[in-house]
Amino acid sequence: MSIAQSAELPVSGLAALKARQHATWSSGDYAVIGSTLQLVGEELCEALDLRSGQRVLDVAAGNGNASLAAARRWCEVTSTDYVPELLARGKARAAADGLTIMFQEADAEALPFASESFNVVMSTFGVMFTPDQERAAAEMLRVCKPGGKIGLANWTPQGFVGQMFKTLGQYLPPPAGSRSPALWGTQERLTELFGSAAASIDAKSRHFVLRYRSPAHFVDVFRTYYGPIVKAVAALDEDGRHALLGDLEALIRKLNCADDGTMVGPAEYLQVIIVRN
Repeated sequence: MSIAQSAELPVSGLAALKARQHATWSSGDYAVIGSTLQLVGEELCEALDLRSGQRVLDVAAGNGNASLAAARRWCEVTSTDYVPELLARGKARAAADGLTIMFQEADAEALPFASESFNVVMSTFGVMFTPDQERAAAEMLRVCKPGGKIGLANWTPQGFVGQMFKTLGQYLPPPAGSRSPALWGTQERLTELFGSAAASIDAKSRHFVLRYRSPAHFVDVFRTYYGPIVKAVAALDEDGRHALLGDLEALIRKLNCADDGTMVGPAEYLQVIIVRN
């Protein structure tokens, strides 16, 4: 399915996709990958201009990168995810750093909080993977106070991670009618999701640089710990696995900036600041 398409799944299809995605993100150990992305959470919190005492909600927080960054700025932080194992990893990180964060299991499409509860609602590479994109966006808007901010970090379709998912889709096509998560990395889709309730939407292209020992090391780490690739590898036969992993390594080598055998791969994402009406 192209990024421009806007097909929709019926409710039953969305429920099935949600269950499938929950199983995907519960596999592997995303915390191994997530911990390498800490800089994105720090930069998003700076872009949000967080102030001490603000109530901050981190949606689909994973192992807590943005949650930790907000807590370091003396905010009152609630960190949520629908994978309890990831929340436990975030809780351990907060304890190790002596940070106070409330961790709560929650579905991004049905946030268990009162309307207009938070000064800031944010998500780094998390909410973009929800099956029902409109509902997730509506929930973020609902719990955000008028004049408050929504901060997002979303992989773009044309960036490295967007291309990685396109490669995966060649071997395991997404369900018919589902929308690409990478749509959240486009200005057009952000306007569709938030524009009617936003005073402003500021989206800037940024790059997070993936640094690994080598292209082969990146593939090995991701096939072991990154849920979507773990599931893809498990679903394919031996020839399919070999072809998929070969294509992923070829993509890395194409985008790799290093000339010393290591991997230095810029991955584009949109840093988004939305001010709610």
